[in-house]
Amino acid sequence: MTFEKKKGIKRLISSINNSLAGLADALLTEDAFRQLFIINSVLVIIAFFLDVTKIERLFLISSCFLLLVVELLNTAIETVVDRVSLDLHPLSKRAKDLGGAAQLVTVVMTIIIWLIIIF
Repeated sequence: MTFEKKKGIKRLISSINNSLAGLADALLTEDAFRQLFIINSVLVIIAFFLDVTKIERLFLISSCFLLLVVELLNTAIETVVDRVSLDLHPLSKRAKDLGGAAQLVTVVMTIIIWLIIIF
């Protein structure tokens, strides 16, 4: 089967559509992402009402977005591992645990940023 790559504006539109499909899929099928999305949406709104500098607001909002990015990457890793095999394997566990560790580090980082800026 031959596959011709899209170019120019068609490629850009296709890429945006694929990204939106991935976001919609995560919101519809991934409880952890949906929960983080709701929490971070509230935090971003709160960030606009806090009496902080622009750079502090940028840190607050950026940390929220980073949490979502890492959760999407973690979900992608888990999906690929499950696609390869649902059998228990030490490397599959390691890949999933490392993705989870990345998410944990990001959550801790976000909490620290918010606590330092707010207090």
